[in-house]
Amino acid sequence: MSRLYSQHKKDMDLLEEVQRRAAKIIRGLEHLTYKDRLRELGLFSLEKRRLQGDLMTALQHLKGAYKKDGDSFFTNACCDRKSSNDFKLREGRFRLHIRKKFFTLRVVKHWHRLPREVIDAPSLETFKARLDGALSTWSS
Repeated sequence: MSRLYSQHKKDMDLLEEVQRRAAKIIRGLEHLTYKDRLRELGLFSLEKRRLQGDLMTALQHLKGAYKKDGDSFFTNACCDRKSSNDFKLREGRFRLHIRKKFFTLRVVKHWHRLPREVIDAPSLETFKARLDGALSTWSS
C-alpha cells in the first residue's frame, strides 16, 4: 500500500471518528449503534458520501456538463446497447498502484453496480434520490 493512500485512509478514519462522536451526542440517539444513528439522521458514512459525490460528478461529465474539460474524461466501453445502459464505462489498466485511486478509475466499478433506473434518471435531482436508495442497500 502506498504511503499516500495510507495517509488518506488515516485522515478519512479521523474524520469518520469526528462524525461518530457528533452523532453520539444527539439526544435520543445515544442508545443506537453508529450505523443506526446515521440511518436515523439520513446520513451515510464519509466513504459513501464521497462515492455519492463521485457518481454524481461522473453523471454530469457523461451528460456533457463539463464540455470544456474535454470529452475523453471517461472512456465508453464497447457494448451491446440492447442489454446495457448508454453510459457503460471502460476500466483502464495501469502499472502504477497510485493511479487506481484516480477519480476516473475509482468511479467505474461502482458505476457498473448501479441499477439502470438510477443511471437513466432524467435529472440530477432524480439521480441523487435514486442513488441514495441504491447506496443505502450497499454494504460499507
